[in-house]
Amino acid sequence: MWATVLAMGDGGKPRIAPGGRRQLGWVNYAIAKVAGIATRGRPPHIFTTLGRHRGLFRRWLWFAGALMPGGKLPRADTELVILRVAHNTGSEYEWAQHERMARRVGLSDEQVARVREGPGAGGWSERQAALLAATDEMHSEGRIGDELWERLSAELDEVRLIELCMLIGHYEMLAMTVNSIRVEPDFPSRL
Repeated sequence: MWATVLAMGDGGKPRIAPGGRRQLGWVNYAIAKVAGIATRGRPPHIFTTLGRHRGLFRRWLWFAGALMPGGKLPRADTELVILRVAHNTGSEYEWAQHERMARRVGLSDEQVARVREGPGAGGWSERQAALLAATDEMHSEGRIGDELWERLSAELDEVRLIELCMLIGHYEMLAMTVNSIRVEPDFPSRL
């Protein structure tokens, strides 16, 4: 179902349009501008949209940054998980943003495309397959079951297990928000 939404889009314009300096305030506007400079483009729509809620935006940004890029999980693992969340939730915005980041941290075009096939697709390491399976289980069941937890425990320490759960949950929440608000992608997806 979600893959269909991702392929077709939700149709329609953003429900909350990106804001400028007046809507964001000086601090959020400056954060958005710096993010645009860092990505060699314009301020990301997610910043100029969520930034309209001034205090919540800054608190969210602090938390989100602690997960990515500031987390303990290797960035390639993080991007793999985020792409799977984007696929599972039909989040065109998250997919377009993170397929670029995934390539920058070493995932190949073929691996990025294969994320859509999930943990059962050939070619994944045991660790990668377990991360993708955890993302799917948290999406469908709201938790990671005992068998998969044991597999993950062989790959990750307690700190990284906590972070994995928080990462999946955070990006699920973010995808729901972005999909509901209809934040437009900053650039088209390649895959």
